[in-house]
Amino acid sequence: MFRRKIEERLYEYYKNPDDRVLIVEGARQVGKSFIIRHTAKNSFENFIEIDLKADLEGDRLFANAKSTRDFYLALSSKYGQSLGDFQNTIVFLDEIQFYPHLMTLLKELKKEDRFRYIASGSLLGVTLRQIFIPMGSIEEVRMFPLDFEEFLWANGVGVDVVSYLRRCFDDVAEVGEDIHSRILRLFKDYLISGGFPDAVKEYVINQNVQRMRKVHDEIFAYYSADCSQYDNEHRLKIMRIYGSLISNMQNKVKRVQFKKIEGLANANAEKYVDEFDYLAYSGVALFTRAVSNPVFPLSETSSKNLLKLYYNDVGILTNLLFKNNINAILANDKGINLGCVYETACACELASHGHELFYFDSKKTGEVDFLINDYDKLSAVPIEIKSGNDQNNFRAIPKLVDRNGNYKLSCGYVFGNKNVAVRQNDLIIMPVYMIMFA
Repeated sequence: MFRRKIEERLYEYYKNPDDRVLIVEGARQVGKSFIIRHTAKNSFENFIEIDLKADLEGDRLFANAKSTRDFYLALSSKYGQSLGDFQNTIVFLDEIQFYPHLMTLLKELKKEDRFRYIASGSLLGVTLRQIFIPMGSIEEVRMFPLDFEEFLWANGVGVDVVSYLRRCFDDVAEVGEDIHSRILRLFKDYLISGGFPDAVKEYVINQNVQRMRKVHDEIFAYYSADCSQYDNEHRLKIMRIYGSLISNMQNKVKRVQFKKIEGLANANAEKYVDEFDYLAYSGVALFTRAVSNPVFPLSETSSKNLLKLYYNDVGILTNLLFKNNINAILANDKGINLGCVYETACACELASHGHELFYFDSKKTGEVDFLINDYDKLSAVPIEIKSGNDQNNFRAIPKLVDRNGNYKLSCGYVFGNKNVAVRQNDLIIMPVYMIMFA
């Protein structure tokens, strides 16, 4: 079992119940059910897991449970011998998006406190925006694939090493060469496997590249199939947009070309609101919106019509690009541009840390890969990602942190492969894996 950061929040929820039911949302295969099952079994004498997708396709015991009485009767009819009380029983409602009426019932179930509850689902981000949820009845926690620090734990890297790297990041200090070589190699391994637990297991534990790629193929197929719940018009548009991510990522200009979705010359973001909402709220893609005036908060000046989309896991991208040829990444072949791979990994990392993603785009100044909000300094932070050996080849980002320039941002970062820790005025240059502390 891989250690996950969300465990701390789950154990806190079990020990200190409040008036809300915790709902873990996220895309398929990020490990939601497994980690809830693992932590809840460690915390309660009685653990009841109800797979609502299986119930919908089978007995439909909970299909018409519109009141707490209906729910208790359905629960008791199948799990009566395992039920205890509020102190020792937790009910896990998995795939709850298949029964939206149960989400509206959670407040009443919690109020009666006969048992403890937790829920999860793969398309909850979509479902929760289509139904009415009583205010204060739920707390949403979003789960992602393993981030890079969790990947390090999976590879046996101890907390002492991670703490050392954190100090190097905070102090802008160079990492010891042996540690740098080890962590950079693991970062490249992460580019190959990504963070889906089943893929990480095959790559790290079983060391089987073909089976790892089979996991990626299956997840990509799941994501493509999930949009089938929509009518034909929306389904086809979603599939076109999702399918175009790979080609967009390899273009010099990576932003979404709206006119290419259906071949409409006047198409813009407004025409595809439903489709982009699905991709964002389902968690299968990460949005990055353009900003030309990087003032805090960035959402105030972002453009809806200039978007980049990234896969929610870098392993999906490297599977599509290279399949089983992992040397394309490990060998640092100069003929292969890994820019989109590094960018995707860093987008996933920033998103998993809770950052809303933006990028800087100005005809006059140039482009910077990412902008994030710094809520401590009430400022925007620009981030540039370099996949090659020329870590000092950048044009736009120094202008954003120039104290005498137009933007005067307090700090910016350039992350790349070299073992450097350099502060050039307000611009900091460090190894790419240090983005795990951004």
